[in-house]
Amino acid sequence: MQFFKDLKDFLVNTANDERIPSRDKKVLLVMIGLLISPFDLIPDWIPVIGLLDDLIILSFILDYFFSVLDSNILLSHFPWNMKAFARLRTISRALQFLVPKFLKNKIWQYVGDPY
Repeated sequence: MQFFKDLKDFLVNTANDERIPSRDKKVLLVMIGLLISPFDLIPDWIPVIGLLDDLIILSFILDYFFSVLDSNILLSHFPWNMKAFARLRTISRALQFLVPKFLKNKIWQYVGDPY
């Protein structure tokens, strides 16, 4: 139960962060809604392909948090330890091939710190 409370707090605190554009927050909310919704773009009962839409949506969310968003913003809200952060970042980088760069540039408005 503690994990879900921490996850909820993380999402709420990130959603309230003024440094993140509101459009990005709305897109993330829709993606999270699609991820937890019982309705899928591709039905889950189709072997392998049925889970692909969930994997792609999860890849977009993780890519935003670990590639687009500055680490200092993410870490200011991240409720778990650095080991968990490093693991999630590794998973995110492994799934990056599912997130086309041209689509990432069209979806997200956040511009990171140049330093």
